[in-house]
Amino acid sequence: MDEYMGDFIFDTFQPFHFYFNEDVDYKIPEPGMKDKYTATLTNSPEQQYKQVFSDYIESLPLANTPEVFGLHPNAEIGYYTAAARDIWTHLIELQPQTGDSGGGISRDDFIDKVANGILGKLPPEYDMDIIRKNFGIQISPTTVVLLQELERFNRLIKKMRTSLSTLRRALAGEVGMSNELEDIARCLFNGQIPSGWRRLAPDTLKNLGNWILHFNDRLNQYNVWVNEAEPNVMWLSGLHIPESYLTALVQATCRKNSWPLDKSTLYTTVTDYAEADDVTERAHQGCFVSGLYLEGAGWDREKGHLVKQKPKQLVQDLPILKVIPIEAHRLKLQNTFRTPVYVTSARRNAMGVGLVFEADLSTTEHLSHWVLQGVCLTLNTD
Repeated sequence: MDEYMGDFIFDTFQPFHFYFNEDVDYKIPEPGMKDKYTATLTNSPEQQYKQVFSDYIESLPLANTPEVFGLHPNAEIGYYTAAARDIWTHLIELQPQTGDSGGGISRDDFIDKVANGILGKLPPEYDMDIIRKNFGIQISPTTVVLLQELERFNRLIKKMRTSLSTLRRALAGEVGMSNELEDIARCLFNGQIPSGWRRLAPDTLKNLGNWILHFNDRLNQYNVWVNEAEPNVMWLSGLHIPESYLTALVQATCRKNSWPLDKSTLYTTVTDYAEADDVTERAHQGCFVSGLYLEGAGWDREKGHLVKQKPKQLVQDLPILKVIPIEAHRLKLQNTFRTPVYVTSARRNAMGVGLVFEADLSTTEHLSHWVLQGVCLTLNTD
């Protein structure tokens, strides 16, 4: 709101134009413009000035393009895409929940087949006692994050296995069908994530199929971390609470360098590595981060700064990002846009839930340009 409601809009020396072209000019009418818009000289000055604004507003177009609000034309494509997705979601929920599924099998048989397929892919729960014993007594802050992540992952695996097994028994008539089982059955039939699973998993906008792939990718990263070593390139989307890992990085660096924790922060820089497999070095302090998606802007890999989005390219993969802990008083940034990093494209709610951290991206434009463009980074695609 500061970009729209600052004192600069009342500057008489240099009038501010929200947007203008040869057809329309969005600005605050000047007091001297009242004679142009109204001829009611019998009215009081206050009424005439009010009439100036009223007539000026009536002269503006009824339909506005995204450029009027400082957005890229791609923002309109993104809006209609999200609206169409919501419509299809509601249509799927309105479809009949009884009868054949359209594939020659009944609804119950289809749900049982999906449940059995997911059950067959579920891994065993991690043995936390053995893992803690292998790490020993002296554990690093990032190892503490791993143990917390595995405990949450175990709860999710247990919930999925228990609910799917009970659902299959209910479909076979061995136990009664509860409201929770009805919800799981409906979600499996519609290709959605059951609410009981969603509460135990990271926030996501994916459908059930893509979420299962994401679940397996999380499992692979945990296995590497447990059986081999901490990943050289961390996939933040695979963590239940990614901000906890970044906080642990700061803590580990402060312990190593004897820095005060409350006066340390994070600094990021975009590397030349396109994929995680391209990273051959290991970060001595901090870490490399993969799986970030840029919205509202593009990234010039040759020049290393933000650029205008290409038409119809709503999301762009950001190269590998290096996160570096640093003392706050040493951090001097110029020509840098502090870009918010969110978990999903829904960004965050009114309580601020969903914001992970802020990344530093180089720019040659004024910061207000990217603020109005709605530039951000996300950890997940829809």
